[in-house]
Amino acid sequence: MTDRDIPLSEAGGILTVDLSALSANYQELSRRAAPAACAAVVKGDAYGIGLTRAAPALWQAGARSFFVALLAEARQLRGLLPEAEIFVLNGLFPGTEAAYREQALRPVLGSADQVERWSAFCADIGEGLPAALHVDTGMNRLGLTPAEAVNVAEGRDELGFPLVLVMSHLACADEPDHPLNARQLEDFRAIAALFPDVRASLANSAGALGDPAYHFDLVRPGIAVYGGRPRKDVAPLRPVVRLELRVVQLRRVHEGETVGYGGAHTALRPSRVAILSAGYADGIPRLAGASDLRPGAEAVIAGHRCPLIGRISMDLLAVDVTEVAEDNIQPGDFATLLGDGLSLDDLARHSHTIDYEILTSLGRRYHRRWV
Repeated sequence: MTDRDIPLSEAGGILTVDLSALSANYQELSRRAAPAACAAVVKGDAYGIGLTRAAPALWQAGARSFFVALLAEARQLRGLLPEAEIFVLNGLFPGTEAAYREQALRPVLGSADQVERWSAFCADIGEGLPAALHVDTGMNRLGLTPAEAVNVAEGRDELGFPLVLVMSHLACADEPDHPLNARQLEDFRAIAALFPDVRASLANSAGALGDPAYHFDLVRPGIAVYGGRPRKDVAPLRPVVRLELRVVQLRRVHEGETVGYGGAHTALRPSRVAILSAGYADGIPRLAGASDLRPGAEAVIAGHRCPLIGRISMDLLAVDVTEVAEDNIQPGDFATLLGDGLSLDDLARHSHTIDYEILTSLGRRYHRRWV
């Protein structure tokens, strides 16, 4: 059983995905990136919201180029979108070359060895199959060195396959004034100039929402499509996910009593506490909880913002609902953790993490629905 199968009556929470917001976000990013084209990054099960629903919605919204991390993701995506251009970011694993041909997928070649293996495979089958080239400009993660990229450019006649994209990845685009951005831009311009007839791509979500100089021919937004906030100086687009957690029980806590594991939170007054049916096994970070030394995240119940108190457990968390009228909350009701003014960025900030991690971690045990 997966979260897609759990009936509402049996679930501890509801995860709602707004596909119209997803489509609107993609179209807004496309508008801002023009005249550059806009791809859609759908790795990690479309950032956790569900590839099988997200990918067709993005295709209907106009996306034609898609990026995933792994070949297994690309296979699934190809079954959903027979005509899409699909790039696999994590490179060409040994022995997988034939699968790329069978599924009409495009590997993003990130090392000289991968370039050589793809070239040899194309020579063996007598067919030049398109691929992308990833060149590292400062991330030091994946990609050829600039010197290796020069070698590829000088030997293109012997490659035996067409390059359809040359790309790099920004390391600090969420900090517009970081000096590494300008250095990466300068280096990538020089690399792109080596391949004047090949599309060039540098910008992720943060880059796509910033200076058009970073856009080149194709931008590759991910988190922004899903309603996250990739940079602090730009407002997020429309929220895509809403998370509501079921109230399991209501308790009265006396002044001086503690709540949760470790007795980390002490009630400073007689309090009413709602116990919600979700925890870190459901993607709620433990750091979203609170102690006597630091506040935690919030939930909205009956229109009130209520603080989470105590540590997050595997399956449960506690919320102080003292300010909510007793008639306005009952076991079986739902509290909102994402939505009603509470954003991914809010929960991430309280949890000392990023909205990417919040989104991609949500939900194996929720009742999931798409609207």
